[in-house]
Amino acid sequence: MRLNRNAKPARSSQPKRSRRTAKPARRHWRWALPLLGLTVLGSAGGWAASSGWIDRQSLAATEAFFSTTATLGLAVDDVLVEGRNRTMSAEVLAALDVGRGSPTLRFDPTEARDRLMALSWIADARVERRLPNLIFVRLQERQPLALWQLHGRLNVIDTDGAIIEGAEPARFAALPLLVGEGAPERAGNLLALLDRAPDLAELVIAAVRVGERRWNVVLEGDIEVRLPEVGAVEAWEQLAELVRDEALLERDVVTIDLRLPDRLILRGHNAPEPAWRRAADGEET
Repeated sequence: MRLNRNAKPARSSQPKRSRRTAKPARRHWRWALPLLGLTVLGSAGGWAASSGWIDRQSLAATEAFFSTTATLGLAVDDVLVEGRNRTMSAEVLAALDVGRGSPTLRFDPTEARDRLMALSWIADARVERRLPNLIFVRLQERQPLALWQLHGRLNVIDTDGAIIEGAEPARFAALPLLVGEGAPERAGNLLALLDRAPDLAELVIAAVRVGERRWNVVLEGDIEVRLPEVGAVEAWEQLAELVRDEALLERDVVTIDLRLPDRLILRGHNAPEPAWRRAADGEET
């Protein structure tokens, strides 16, 4: 069979592969590989976070930083505390939680102050980190004002009328004794009233809050002074004049009733048990 050289070759029945059909596939791979890498990194990051690896590495880096600063001279060498009188030094040091040689920059003054404020005697505190090596603390302690007795229990209260937890009443026996409900809240006003007649105030051994509205003041010798609900200051000053000018307390008297504005009522030793003792047990008079 002779072949015709001029004849065109027959077209194959198989479709030819077009170069254009391969380009979309390459584009897909070009986006898929970075996405795959991000997925792997994301999975690794999730594992690192859930396992605590990141936190441990961060903590290690932080500790390394503080150790370096301490080596360079930023290390605690001294703790200076001002204003401490009744608070135990061991309590203060425990609240500060800092030791000699520890990195100064690692010490947190805010957290230390919060711990100091939790101590029973501390009313306020200022904590400073003074570079390179000093921790400075200034304390303001609560001031004991009186002893407060209620239902047989004795507590020390401060100038705000708040109980000072842990304060031993026996150590403050010289303080005025207040008795009854509502006494701490009005203690400051009472002591200001008593100071209007200082000589007479020196004779006061107790004060009973009656019905949360007025006071019975007890003087040396179990002499009970019943102050009025209104005009207590004037009544107290009037009593001071009578004691000074007429030696009232040298008479046979156990009760001085000042509740009536226009008269003074005295009761002698033949009277029943002093009312302030009954009031201390919860009875109103």
